[in-house]
Amino acid sequence: MALKATIFRAELQVSDLDRHYYQTHSLTLARHPSETDERLMLRVLAFARHAHPDLAFTKGLSSQDEPDLWRKDMTGAIDNWIELGQPDEKRIRKACGRASQVYVYSYGGHAAELWWEKNRPQLDRFKNLTVINLPRATSASLEKLAQRNMRLNCTVQDKQLWLADENHSVDVEMTVWQQA
Repeated sequence: MALKATIFRAELQVSDLDRHYYQTHSLTLARHPSETDERLMLRVLAFARHAHPDLAFTKGLSSQDEPDLWRKDMTGAIDNWIELGQPDEKRIRKACGRASQVYVYSYGGHAAELWWEKNRPQLDRFKNLTVINLPRATSASLEKLAQRNMRLNCTVQDKQLWLADENHSVDVEMTVWQQA
């Protein structure tokens, strides 16, 4: 018998002072049986950082042709393609050809650094690609926020991001490895 996805719900209040975006989003997230709480919360973080009424979670791990999140315009063209982890160069090349902007949120400590060292020469040529690394300590702190029903606040100011629930606050450290 196949394992089913676990459903998480989040009320995410975003106050992005850099973009002047202030909105509350009701999110329903399906956590794939092979997905960790850490990765689930990184999807929430990516949503918060790029929050927009048209931003949507996709099939993610269940699909080879879709990123973790994307934002499409009214014609169906992809404005933002957002990946988590260490996707292979071929997948990123395909994404850069299909979307106006591609974002990769790398995490996993030393494994992410090795992935970047290996793929950096090929990825440098993509002018619409941004690669951001989240240190292991940051992703571990975010993992502690994971609950089946969450009320989260995200504040972005001067390119600093904080994600908090009623009991914990995480100052999200991000290192930009490549900027579009």
